[in-house]
Amino acid sequence: MKQNTFLQSGHVPTLIAAFLYFDLAFMVWVMLGPLGVQIAKDLGLDPLQKGIMVATPVLSGAVWRVVLGVLVDHLQARLTGLLGQVLVIAALGVAWAGGIHSYSQVLTLGLFLGIAGASFAVALPLASRWYPPEHQGKALGIAGAGNSGTVLAALFAPSLATAYGWPQVFGFALIPLSLVLGAFFLMAKDAPNAPPPKRWAEYLAVLQDHDAWWFMFFYAVTFGGFVGLASSLTIYFNAQYGLDPKTAGFFTAACVFAGSMVRPLGGGLADRFGGIRLLTGVYMAAAMSLFVVGIGLPQAWMALLAFVLAMLSLGMGNGAVFQLVPQRFRQEIGVMTGLVGMAGGVGGFYLASSLGYSKQMTGSYEGGFYVFGGLALLALVGLTRVKTRWRTTWGAACLTGARI
Repeated sequence: MKQNTFLQSGHVPTLIAAFLYFDLAFMVWVMLGPLGVQIAKDLGLDPLQKGIMVATPVLSGAVWRVVLGVLVDHLQARLTGLLGQVLVIAALGVAWAGGIHSYSQVLTLGLFLGIAGASFAVALPLASRWYPPEHQGKALGIAGAGNSGTVLAALFAPSLATAYGWPQVFGFALIPLSLVLGAFFLMAKDAPNAPPPKRWAEYLAVLQDHDAWWFMFFYAVTFGGFVGLASSLTIYFNAQYGLDPKTAGFFTAACVFAGSMVRPLGGGLADRFGGIRLLTGVYMAAAMSLFVVGIGLPQAWMALLAFVLAMLSLGMGNGAVFQLVPQRFRQEIGVMTGLVGMAGGVGGFYLASSLGYSKQMTGSYEGGFYVFGGLALLALVGLTRVKTRWRTTWGAACLTGARI
């Protein structure tokens, strides 16, 4: 059979719409992190409260991803994405108009911002269902590169907050969100070969498969590390090295840019060399980088280099995991995207909150970095255990054209 090129094999407007939706949703999902220094100062928050504040949208997003993953199967991805965007815009509008005056109010906003984080469970199935197995890594890498929205938050939110006050940043965010909502409405289209909705029992049946749990754990480390750092680094650079919020935001943006831009590269490399091989290197590099940061480097630029390496590794790992998931669970991609994305959110919540807890209890962030580096090594051990079985069963050359 004649092989189509990547662009000819799917629906490019939908792929672009998925990227834009994902990008702006991730921008607002992690917004409390880059604004954390200013919010904490005005509300008088301690290190643990700061950690919980930036971690709340991450955990909320983990829960919402399951909900949106189910809705994708029943309502299709396009309608689910439109509903999610409207809810996030409404929440930000209320926060901007009414203001945030207490710790409980900022946590409540964080719960609603989690809906933006759940965009993962919509954008990836929306793009994935248009593309054949041999192009899954590239398609999901491009759609998943929307996590670059975290760069926008780190780059612009602290500066806007310094110039206009942090409550006004919520109002500024409404402008691009509304534009992307319109673009998504016009460009996104559901794939004609989407699987039929599943019965509720079938969602639980997926969890009986051990491979589902392995993918959830692997993504809890790669994406959890990425989003946990994206949410926490502005506060970390401010507290650890005394950088002002604007400079700390620029440092964070550099780290997040590195991790988000290589997600398509990770998917492409996984298509070419195999997701398992790429993940092996990813976990080794991520663990090494986090252990080095945990030592407590004397200069901010040294920490910046270590974090950039960590984010490069984790970003490519995100692309590699989702090169593998559609090969194993193509008919369950909606619910699996929700479950795996949920696990990634849980990993991010753990990292962000544990850094705040470590700082509160010990006066240092190193404990949080050491534990998460250990989780990366544990993921490496788990990958070593399953790789032979994966390559000889569902990843066998006689069953798929994709590299496993």
